[in-house]
Amino acid sequence: MSEQILQALTKLFALITKQDGGATEVERKFVIDYFVQELDHDSVQIYTNLYDNEAEYGKAQENKLITMKDSVRILKFCRQINKSLEQRQKVIILVKLLELVASDKNFTSQRRMIIDTVSSAFNIKDDYSVIESFVLSEDSTKLNDPNILVASNNNLLVPPEAKHYPLANLHGEVIFIRVSSVDLYFIKYVGNDDVRLNGFTMKRNQVYLFSNGGSIKTEKGASLYYGDVTSVYLHNLQDVKLSFTAQDIVFRFPNGHIGIQKTSLSETQGKLVGIMGGCGAGKTTLMNVLSGIESPSDGQVLINGINLHSSRTEIEGVIGYVAQDDLLIEELTVYQNLYYNAKLCFGGLSEEDIDSKVMTTLESLGLDHIRDLKVGNVLNKKISGGQRKRLNIALELIREPAVLFVDEPTSGLSSKDSQNVIDLLKELSLKGKLIFVVIHQPSSDIYKSFDKMIILDRGGYLIFYGNPLEAIAYFKEQTNQADSQKYSENPEEMFNLIEKEVVNEFGEETGKRQLSPKQWHERFLANFAIEEAEVISDPPPSSVSRPNIFKQAFLFTTRDFLSKISNRQYMLINLLEAPLLALMLSYIIRFQNEPGTGEYVYRFNDNIPAYILICIIISLFMGLTVSAEEIIKDLKIQKRERFLNLSRFSYLSSKIIILFLLSAIQTFSFVIIGNFVLEIQGELISYWAILFSVSCFANVLGLNISSMFNSVITIYITIPLLLIPQMILSGIIFRFEKMNTMISEKGTVPLLADFMTSRWAFEAIMVDQFKHNHYEVDFYDVDKRLSESNFKVTFWIPELSFRLEKTLEMQTLDEKSDSIDTEIDKNLKLIRSEIKTKNAFPELLEGIDLENDLLRENFNEPIAGLIRTYFDSISQRFTNLLNESGLEKDEIIEDKSAQDDNYDLNEFKNRYFNESQAVFVSNANVLERIEEQNGKLLQMIDPVFMDPPKHENPLNYRSHFMAPRKPFMGTTFGTYYFNMGVIWFFTFVLYLTLYFDLFKRLIVFLNNIGKKE
Repeated sequence: MSEQILQALTKLFALITKQDGGATEVERKFVIDYFVQELDHDSVQIYTNLYDNEAEYGKAQENKLITMKDSVRILKFCRQINKSLEQRQKVIILVKLLELVASDKNFTSQRRMIIDTVSSAFNIKDDYSVIESFVLSEDSTKLNDPNILVASNNNLLVPPEAKHYPLANLHGEVIFIRVSSVDLYFIKYVGNDDVRLNGFTMKRNQVYLFSNGGSIKTEKGASLYYGDVTSVYLHNLQDVKLSFTAQDIVFRFPNGHIGIQKTSLSETQGKLVGIMGGCGAGKTTLMNVLSGIESPSDGQVLINGINLHSSRTEIEGVIGYVAQDDLLIEELTVYQNLYYNAKLCFGGLSEEDIDSKVMTTLESLGLDHIRDLKVGNVLNKKISGGQRKRLNIALELIREPAVLFVDEPTSGLSSKDSQNVIDLLKELSLKGKLIFVVIHQPSSDIYKSFDKMIILDRGGYLIFYGNPLEAIAYFKEQTNQADSQKYSENPEEMFNLIEKEVVNEFGEETGKRQLSPKQWHERFLANFAIEEAEVISDPPPSSVSRPNIFKQAFLFTTRDFLSKISNRQYMLINLLEAPLLALMLSYIIRFQNEPGTGEYVYRFNDNIPAYILICIIISLFMGLTVSAEEIIKDLKIQKRERFLNLSRFSYLSSKIIILFLLSAIQTFSFVIIGNFVLEIQGELISYWAILFSVSCFANVLGLNISSMFNSVITIYITIPLLLIPQMILSGIIFRFEKMNTMISEKGTVPLLADFMTSRWAFEAIMVDQFKHNHYEVDFYDVDKRLSESNFKVTFWIPELSFRLEKTLEMQTLDEKSDSIDTEIDKNLKLIRSEIKTKNAFPELLEGIDLENDLLRENFNEPIAGLIRTYFDSISQRFTNLLNESGLEKDEIIEDKSAQDDNYDLNEFKNRYFNESQAVFVSNANVLERIEEQNGKLLQMIDPVFMDPPKHENPLNYRSHFMAPRKPFMGTTFGTYYFNMGVIWFFTFVLYLTLYFDLFKRLIVFLNNIGKKE
């Protein structure tokens, strides 16, 4: 207290005691004792002298009414006290004033009038009468009030309105009063036993403040703790009862090690329960099992008789969890963090109700003045550590869970902030919540705040479960300490006793403990019996009413969107990354190769195929990088929100919506810049649609790897492992037909490459741009017929004719061998197969029986002559088609020139056609234009003009690379749309793996196998 307050209080003492005949010796002694308790030695004498002067001690006083001057002075002193003291302190002062009057039992009307004036000035009205009765009365039978608690061995004399607590073998009564307006407890003892309060003997009929951590010990050894007293009052305050029971729970890690030994606990509402232990004792493991995060290997955890792990839906919203780490969204404000949490908890509340609930919670935690500050992170702090802890608690407090688990709430905080956080948790418990707190090295004041303490030793052994203050005495007693009965509240002393080591003959510690964890556990079981709480059959209280999955998705999306746009650095990098990469790439590969002038012409840029591949790889890269941290950074928040049983579909949908939107912007800006610089005209939408699809695939792939791993470093190491195969198997860096024969097959795309998105995207853009650019779109059908006819005349018919003549030559040899016969059979089979499958002018085959004539035993010169005639005929027809197609192409050019006087074929081709791309899709650089593979002749050139093969299996989609159409389900589809569909099919499959967490489950499964081995 300040000097001004002490002076005012001393003068109040003096004004009261000088009434009705003056201050007595008893009253003076009471005042001096109070000074001794509150002041240092030098100040005691100063204020004693002030009291003597004001009370005119030693002078006889007349019994007269209070003068006007004294009344004015009383109000003046009260105003001075009112300005500086909290209401709780004013209540304590009022109690002291009443004790002063009661000290000589001279409670006259004049003194009562002064006390009444003080209570009115202090605004203590509702509780005044019961406080007065409690202080002045020595008979509990006159204290008929629900705020009174009588602890005695007999409840027969307790008034009906008062509460009773059985205390065996006590001669007398310990009387408590709860001042509900300020939540303070006072205590006094009426009797003749030696009753100790916090280790000190209580004086008969003297009032003491009974604060957090207080304990009463009777002469016969009975105990009564602060939590016991508060629970009696809370018992009648709770509409819904709670029973929390852990029955013989054991937890084993996947490698078989035991994290928690066989443990049983039983608690009810209104308790603050601490969990303590050294490193590796299993504190967090126990909390995870009790909260439902981990399932016990044996035993069960019950809330109101409902199994926590097997019946999660029945206890939805009952449990809250505050992790040691911050579970805050750093980019959002304090208000926004709490607002969106409330929206996810209370789907039925209006905006006004949500706002009111949020503000009430912030005000109750003293956070309302920072509501608009961003939370920030460790490196960029916006709010203090204590405020962060309180906000974490607020996220759970706002939905009012019946059972709250808090992991290391004081870690990293100052002593003041630590005390504030524990006081908040204590206040919540006093409102009927059951709170479990993992605590490490608490101060004495914090330690006393707990109603129960669970103490674990290394290996997960339970070595104590009971009142915290009783724990210290217990461990002293078990280690034969000389002062085992001395009151102590230092938890550090307790752990020194637990881990005390054996000393050698030189007094040096040997490193071996006197009692092992198992021995401590056995001693605990021998000395304590865990009392099971009454099993409550009522359903556990839950106030959560989740919104539907679509509203959840909207809330998740909005929250994530606000989080991202408020991070300017994140947005700037992601929005500028694509155009900058496009500008750099396109500028570097803008190759000036126009014959003659050396100027840039799109047609002669040899880098276009490589540009398309890099576009795809960049889309994959951007899609992966923006999504690779999305889930892993939310792991802690998801750990908290899992207790709300929110929709995983909604959460993932929000991620996908925002990532797809960002990818759409990135790929669109990339295509605009890149195609503009390279002068790729008319392909904006077709490029963007494929690149956007690729980026979306990468988004979902990134979410999968973000969900798979628990380390950001691991994730970014994984990204190159995903991108490099996409480059290798894209079909441009290495030709498929030139790959290892173990994975490749001529005439079709390797099956391994079909799992690469880059292969589908590259083929889609290359084929679509070649077929549908503004130049080729008019000539493609004609060029296709030209290609088919030219191949037949130039390569196919000559190859078959060569095989025919070679076979006839071998047939006429005088000496034959098995190898020659095999070669004859092979050639005849190939000729027969090619004629049938290519089906070229079948009407010209009259007189030829392919099935019989082209058998080794039937084949001869006359049949060979018929086949020669057939080849000559179809060669002539294909030559005619070749000429007709050439004329048709000339007519198309003439028609376009006639329609547009400014039409310049060469200029049109320069703007829209790219020679390098045409060479690639037509495979013009291949040396072998036709090859034999598996009894068939494969066309190696002009794949973009070749129709895909027909398959008997309707699901068989496989065809050659750069095919213009793709077979599927008995029909064919354009390569562009088919390939895009394949990319989105891959995306959907990855979404399913993400939704069901299949990759993560696989990794956990493999890890478990490895640990067992």
